[in-house]
Amino acid sequence: MVHRDVARSVADIFTRLYEAEFPIRKMRPVESYGGDANASLADDNTSAYNCRRADQINAPAMKSPHANGRAIDINPRENPWRDLRCNCWFPTAETAPREPGQGVILKGGLVWRLFTRRGWVWQNIDVPDYMHFDTGYPSGPYREPDGVNR
Repeated sequence: MVHRDVARSVADIFTRLYEAEFPIRKMRPVESYGGDANASLADDNTSAYNCRRADQINAPAMKSPHANGRAIDINPRENPWRDLRCNCWFPTAETAPREPGQGVILKGGLVWRLFTRRGWVWQNIDVPDYMHFDTGYPSGPYREPDGVNR
């Protein structure tokens, strides 16, 4: 589930990923995990909207791109993030080194190009977050860039 102002962009991007046979193992609402982002990530679930509980990262509901349906985490096991609360990679350190592979997002790669050309930002925080794309923080209305090649 995503915000209506990014729905066309997301549908177009994921259609192109599907056509390119980019692997996505799972895509379920975070509600399937009781709203627990960590459980969703640990299950390698690609997801977007998550209101986030107060004890979860990026929780301020009014500003959070995830809480506003304007962020997507793709293939968390292949594209982990560095959680400063535990100084660890989550959901796994195994894939933290950026090596090309199935489901891996790399700067300049297909996933990165499809999202950034439509105005999305990749891992826009001070710590590595290889799974994360959003439309900016704090979250606000999305406007697709002029001249986007669909």
